[in-house]
Amino acid sequence: MLSLLVTILVVCIVFSLIFWILSQLTLPAPFAQIARVVCVVIFCIWLLYILVPLAGGGFGHTMVR
Repeated sequence: MLSLLVTILVVCIVFSLIFWILSQLTLPAPFAQIARVVCVVIFCIWLLYILVPLAGGGFGHTMVR
């Protein structure tokens, strides 16, 4: 369980760093918005992949025993 929490913390830090870098880049408006949305969607899908098995979802998780 501790390894799962550490993994979640590290990935949150990485995604926040990526999101910050995307906000600092001077991309044209539509491309910057699309990049931010894609980043948030990927993070949400990853978070659901981690948290659904903890709530008793259908598929098992290798980090939780």
